[in-house]
Amino acid sequence: MKHNDLRSIAHNIADSFASGMGFLIGVYGIDIFGEAQKSLEGYITVDFLNGTTTGGTPSQSLAKAIKLYSEALPDLCEKQGSTVSSFRSLTARYSLTNHVVVTVEDEKGRQSTDEYVGIPLQRVKTTDGLGRIRTKRK
Repeated sequence: MKHNDLRSIAHNIADSFASGMGFLIGVYGIDIFGEAQKSLEGYITVDFLNGTTTGGTPSQSLAKAIKLYSEALPDLCEKQGSTVSSFRSLTARYSLTNHVVVTVEDEKGRQSTDEYVGIPLQRVKTTDGLGRIRTKRK
């Protein structure tokens, strides 16, 4: 599977989770940004492969949603022509400012990190030296 295809899957699951609707797992209310704001750390990192978190401690409801998303990931991958085993890691760090950093590592060890803001998630834009708007790269 191409690395960019895995990045697309990662964006889709992170965006679905950020939307607060939880359509991937049925209609399930999620407030990841609100919970990140309440945490001392100011962020919650979700590991979609393992259904775990780091950073702020999620509520029981959010922890259940994370687990359900982890269980739904194989079906999402299959619909996109991939498998979960194509990922070595798939995390999304949700910050209190509606900022999300999605990190993907494929089975070959290639890693990429993409930044998004807002709902729906959109790539972070920046202006280059010539005044052109470009996608921010890490």
